[in-house]
Amino acid sequence: MNYGFKMLAIAAAVSTFGVGGVRAQSGELVLYCSANEDWCRAMAEAFERETDIAVLMTRKSSGETYAQIRAEEGQPRGDVWWGGTGDPHLQAAQEGLSAEYRSPMLEELNDWAVRQAETANYHTVGIYAGGLGFGYNTDLVTENPPACWADLLDERFVDDIQVANPNSSGTAYTLLATVVQLMGEDEAFEFLAQLHNNVSQYTQSGSAPIRAAATGETAIGIVFMHDAVAQTVQGAPIVAVAPCEGTGYEVGSMSIIEGGPNPDNARIWYDWALTPEAQEIGATANAFQVPSNVNAATPDEAPRLDQITLIDYDFALYGSSEERTRLLARWDADIGSLAQ
Repeated sequence: MNYGFKMLAIAAAVSTFGVGGVRAQSGELVLYCSANEDWCRAMAEAFERETDIAVLMTRKSSGETYAQIRAEEGQPRGDVWWGGTGDPHLQAAQEGLSAEYRSPMLEELNDWAVRQAETANYHTVGIYAGGLGFGYNTDLVTENPPACWADLLDERFVDDIQVANPNSSGTAYTLLATVVQLMGEDEAFEFLAQLHNNVSQYTQSGSAPIRAAATGETAIGIVFMHDAVAQTVQGAPIVAVAPCEGTGYEVGSMSIIEGGPNPDNARIWYDWALTPEAQEIGATANAFQVPSNVNAATPDEAPRLDQITLIDYDFALYGSSEERTRLLARWDADIGSLAQ
């Protein structure tokens, strides 16, 4: 199905809702967005142009959005949660906070995006992917640049690394789950405790550390590699690194919020957001993830997953409510307490 036909179908659907008693309520969509703000706005504006549905968008990090949706359970204010790491989307699915929906666009998606949907019993779906790593400022790190996770423990980086708090940031939770899978749990927490000696700040947002590195506030930011690349493209002296030991990755996801006020418009957004044309909007907003639709062009700058040593990340386990809650509690006790 070509894009023009898809948009005609969407328009027809909107018209049908108006006459069949299933009408799109008030012509609005309440969007909770956990990608970078420029990308969120570009998506919202494009959708409004295509459908005449007004988008009320709020941007928060993955962990913050999950917490908000959980707090609103029973009286949800949002319709769609778009973007952010897949682990909290999977937890929301397990807890019944998101609705089952099988988009007709599934047949156009990469296997990793469909597996995300299958893992969640179709309560979420993959919309992009990206490898975890870090970026360093070449003006501040001029010799022996770090290439591995272990290099971040070097005493020359004392108070010169930033990383987000995994309670608010999906990026940082991916780091936590990655090192646990890579090293074993006790060894991973020993690593994080040593890393703490070099961490100057635990930020709320997962991308904030690399923005700080780009301005010279810190030497290194632990982030998804595409966020580091975005700073490089904008002219910052940032080099993105895929750690030599191997690393985890995210499947950025999208979910319809259970019981949201505009369910028909939510499904219209969901199908539209999985089209190649919608997924290619990311590159216009300096978002360099790998899109989930096989027909969408991958930005030239995007770090390729097949060129990164990836661990066999267990999304089902580390996206489960029990494991995520348990690991975050241990992080608070073992690492978060050190920052107080």
